[in-house]
Order: sequence, then structure tokens, then C-alpha cells
Amino acid sequence: MVDAPVVPSKRGSCPFDPPDEYARLREEEPISPITFKIAPGDPNGWLVTRHDYCRQILADNRFSHRHELCAQLLAPPFPIEKYEPEPSAPGSFVRTDKPEHTKYRTLLTGHFTVRRIREYEPMLGELIEGVLDELETKERPLDLVKEFAEVIPARSVCSMMGVPAEMVDELSGLFTKVFAFEYKSPEEFVHLMEELNRVLLELVELRKREPSDDVFSSLLATGELTDEEIANMAWIVVGGALDTTPNMMGLSTFALLQHPEQLEKFRNDPAVLDSSVEELLRYLTVSQFGASRAALEDVEIGGVTIKKGQTVVLSLPAANRDPEFFDNADDLDVTRSARRHVSFGFGIHQCLGQHLARATLRIGLTKLFQRFPTLRLAGAPEDVPLRETAMHYGADSLMVTWDD
Repeated sequence: MVDAPVVPSKRGSCPFDPPDEYARLREEEPISPITFKIAPGDPNGWLVTRHDYCRQILADNRFSHRHELCAQLLAPPFPIEKYEPEPSAPGSFVRTDKPEHTKYRTLLTGHFTVRRIREYEPMLGELIEGVLDELETKERPLDLVKEFAEVIPARSVCSMMGVPAEMVDELSGLFTKVFAFEYKSPEEFVHLMEELNRVLLELVELRKREPSDDVFSSLLATGELTDEEIANMAWIVVGGALDTTPNMMGLSTFALLQHPEQLEKFRNDPAVLDSSVEELLRYLTVSQFGASRAALEDVEIGGVTIKKGQTVVLSLPAANRDPEFFDNADDLDVTRSARRHVSFGFGIHQCLGQHLARATLRIGLTKLFQRFPTLRLAGAPEDVPLRETAMHYGADSLMVTWDD
């Protein structure tokens, strides 16, 4: 298991609530000091828990997302003597600022617009129906995380990228190991990253030989990018989908099963489908350790001076439960208008795949509960294993059954 993070991680009795400490900090010290275990410079930083402060910093160009400037939110499960992070590799645009970030993201944005995802929804629906057909043939109880929540995003995003069906399991398996954050040595981590890069570069070569109507082929057709840049861009797109959407799908199912009155509204009122997705994103906030930014100059917020070089952690779970912004913030209410949540971040780094994630959750959960109206947990809710130390929160497994 990983060392204790620099932000609260121990949950209370409710598996869907953030750590209790957030509520106290948000009320008493919304910008509170923390000390990082692994930092490129000043190990002293700040934890931000208020919604308005988080949005303000996420949209402020005086704060950087560059990899070489930000402290690590989680310490690796093996010792590191010295932490000297290098700038992100070409194409790995998430941990960069303008103009690098803009250059690469612009080449991908057109594939993930609201219009493009709406055009993709019929295909996504057929994919989900196919996975549900497979579920009906399996012995029960079964693990809904492994058999449903992880399968749909893997097949979906790999289809969009141009990953052949026979390579999906290998690619998703490697990403699962990377995001598990349980490496026994630096060498194991390096080996996993090398294997991932090998597979992604193989896919680039495949699409050079056999171009198709997919993201890989589109990036190659620009003639502006190296193979390394395309592979790293694919790492961001595929990796992002394979660690967030499965956790949201599994945890959302768990939450709805534990809130039958909300599940009833979700099932029976088509008018609340979109608001249900937004509310689940807000209420659950799987990015449990938040987002980090490094101050490029001294910045004063809320009477606190954040010094140049210090890392700020923006607690997205705390922000999404801010009672100053959301009435009865600790309640799940699928009729709520929760559009201004920060589960996808905010500003120029807001999640590229957010519209695909929304569609996957909306269609996936709708079809799941339509197909299996008696779906229920196969064990006690307190026995569901949870990912308290992983970068993204969720259920490690969710054993379920249903009546024929």
C-alpha cells in the first residue's frame, strides 16, 4: 500500500462521503498548510477546500500545472532519495501550460465535442447492450466493476482511438496496473511504463499501415507530430478514461443501490437523467486527492499569501460538498442542478473527455437498471472494498446479483 497522502483520505461510516476533516477545514481554515513528502522545491504548500477558492485558482494563470513544478499528491510505495521531476514528455499535455498545452489539446478537442459525442451515442449504446448481453450469460453473483464498469470505457475509448479489439485487454490491463499505485520498486514502475509505451507505439505503427476513421489516424494525418508525441497524447486520452469512468460507473451503481428513493427517480423520470449524472459526479467526486498547481509568483487569496514555488492542492471533493454553494450538500439528490461542480476541474485543464464520460454514465446506468430491475448487492454494503489510497476513488469490486 502507498504511504499516507498529504491530504485527508480516511473515510467515515458513509463510503460516499469525503473524509470528515474536510468539513472542519472548509469552515475553519479553507486554505490550510500542508507539508509534502515529495516536492521539487518548497515542501510546504496549501490545501484548499472551498468551492469558490478552488475555481478561482483553477482559472488563474499565475498557477501552473507543469509536472516539474508541482509536488506529488501521493508518495510512491517505495523510497525515493531525491525528487527532481523533468518536464512532461512531448505530447503529454496535461501536466503542461500554454502554449504546449494548447498545441496538443487543440488537435484532440474536435473528437470530444458535445456534437461528436452525440453522434457517437448510438454506437456507445450498442456497445453497452453487448456488454449487458454478456452479463446475462455469466454466473451470479458477479463483480460488476470487472465485468461491466471497466469493460465499457475500455472498449469505448479504444474504439474511438483506433485500438483493435484484440489489443484492448492488454492495453487496459497495463493501465490498471499503473493506476493501482502498488509498485514494489522503481524498476517495476519503469517496466510498466516501458510496456505501455511499447504498445502505444505499436498502435501508431499499425495506423500508419492501416489508417482508419479514428483518433490515432487523425493525429497521424496532421503530419505535425512525431510518433512519440502521438503515443503520449494517446496515453492521456486512454489512461484518463480507464481510471476515472470505471470508478464513477461502479461507485454510482453502489450509491444508487444504497439510495433506493433516488434510484426510483432515476429509473422513472427521463427528465432527471442529465441532472442525475451531474449530481453523481458532484456527490461522489472520484478524484479524491484533488488537483495540484504551483504558484508562479506570490498570490494572495482569502487573506493567505501563497508564495512563489509552493504547491497548492485543490480538494475537489471538499469543494463539491461546500454548503455555501450547494444546499444540503451532503445529500444525494438526482433532481439537483449541480452543473457548477468541479469534478472535471475548471479552466483550460478541464477534462477533455468530460462529454464522453457523461454519456457513458447516463447510457450505461440507464441500460443497466432497465435490463436488471432487481439488481442488488450480493453482500453487505460495509463489505464492499474501497480504493481509499488510490488516486481515484471507487469500489475495487462490487458483487451483485439479480432475479431472472
